[in-house]
Amino acid sequence: MSEVRLTVAKTYKLYLGGAFPRSESGRSYPVTDQAGAFLANAAQASRKDARDAVVAARKAFGGWSGATAYNRGQVLYRVAELLEGRRDQFIAEVSASEGLKPAVAKSTVDAAIDRWVWYAGWTDKIATVFGAANPVAGPYFSFSVPEPTGVVAVFAPQSSSLLGLVSVLAPVIASGNTCVVVAGEDRPLPAITLSEVLATSDVPGGVVNILTGRTAELAPWLASHADVNALDLGGVAAANRVELEKAAAGTVKRVLRVPVEEPDWTQAPGTGRLRALLETKTVWHPMGA
Repeated sequence: MSEVRLTVAKTYKLYLGGAFPRSESGRSYPVTDQAGAFLANAAQASRKDARDAVVAARKAFGGWSGATAYNRGQVLYRVAELLEGRRDQFIAEVSASEGLKPAVAKSTVDAAIDRWVWYAGWTDKIATVFGAANPVAGPYFSFSVPEPTGVVAVFAPQSSSLLGLVSVLAPVIASGNTCVVVAGEDRPLPAITLSEVLATSDVPGGVVNILTGRTAELAPWLASHADVNALDLGGVAAANRVELEKAAAGTVKRVLRVPVEEPDWTQAPGTGRLRALLETKTVWHPMGA
């Protein structure tokens, strides 16, 4: 009589500071496919988890923002390599999460991989494209230099569990920022699997921190957190964005404004998200000194 093997059930956790803890609250919530069938239990992050994620992102900011642009490009390209190696797994998860046919899920995953490569190629061009040598009427040099904003709270798109997530995450770290990402509430599984890719790549712990749970619960605390420097509200319901912008104003955060409707993530991304998360420092220096 042959034995029946039980598959190993996967425990989906948070990704904070390069580690995979459970939520400190001990909560989880069920994730279902488009037909309502159960897929997994995901950790339901709390306010404490969000604060821990911000602490991890701040700790990692100095090293990541101080890395050379060439090095950051290599790190992002390494993420694409590992995504390519786990391509079949992502196709299965995206198909289940979004209810896509395998062929459509395949093209979506391929586009997500290619997007990492695209942003990897931008890291060493940011200073040239967004910086400038300014004309000055006097014996001075004047340079405008782009610098990363800091810690960015990113609310991932709700409809596009992988491609949309990569489209908002990659430009944040390509430009030298660190981030706290709140995954799409109803489709978090590809985001958690992406965190496993990040953990086994060359991305330093804390550069990317991924929370799963209720966006409405986590968003107000990240918007008002004094150590968060910018918000990307793309995955927040349009009706809730005004209140979050008001909360962000209390600590003078940069808020990336997004259209009411989600964009077509399959289109070429452009440089808008790279530019939105950069600050410009102007330096004056006397000639001959």
